[in-house]
Amino acid sequence: MRKGKKYVESAKLVDRTKLYDPAEALNTVISTAKAKFDETVELHVKLGVDSRHADQQVRGAIVLPHGTGKQVRVLVFAKGPKAEEAAAAGAEYVGAEDMVEKITKENFFDYDVVIATPDMMGIVGRLGKILGPKGLMPNPKAGTVSMDVARAVQESKAGKIEYRLDKTNIIHCPIGKASFGQEKLLDNFNALVGAIIKAKPAAAKGQYVRSCVVASTMGPGIKVNPVRLTD
Repeated sequence: MRKGKKYVESAKLVDRTKLYDPAEALNTVISTAKAKFDETVELHVKLGVDSRHADQQVRGAIVLPHGTGKQVRVLVFAKGPKAEEAAAAGAEYVGAEDMVEKITKENFFDYDVVIATPDMMGIVGRLGKILGPKGLMPNPKAGTVSMDVARAVQESKAGKIEYRLDKTNIIHCPIGKASFGQEKLLDNFNALVGAIIKAKPAAAKGQYVRSCVVASTMGPGIKVNPVRLTD
């Protein structure tokens, strides 16, 4: 695939043979983010686990110290007082069976996070095949199935992200925008990497963090020295 002129220019700033320290890697990411929009900076971590085994799953959620820089739209499945709490906390959409119908019949996806009270999971479960592939299905481990809907909404709005392995044992997560600058990006980077390391399964053997790459939306990947992450 042919790369654009800006990508080629940015790639010249990256030493492909080098394993960067996190701070230097993020400085380089900022210098390679040349698009006309504020590029998202993403972290990609390959782990030495096998996600096919239940005892080697790595999954959780964390509120990044400086958020993601993205405006998060929240849909909450709740009824009665809990629905009122969700709306008061700033949820864009609140409902129950009516929302299930809207999603199934109108293909409604104008939201980034879905939260549900535990008693609503019976009806939310009907949406598993629709929300699951999009990574939107509420999950207790991610804190998106909760009776404390106000807190769940506020944390999502503040920059809470969920991390989990894909089929190739890699975690992909945003850690902010290029405009954040190196200091804020490094805070977010350290918080996320710390959470991933803390979530290491007891069944994991050998080197846990196999590789780590940071990149902006349109920029080249920059390799981070995995050894420096577990010091």
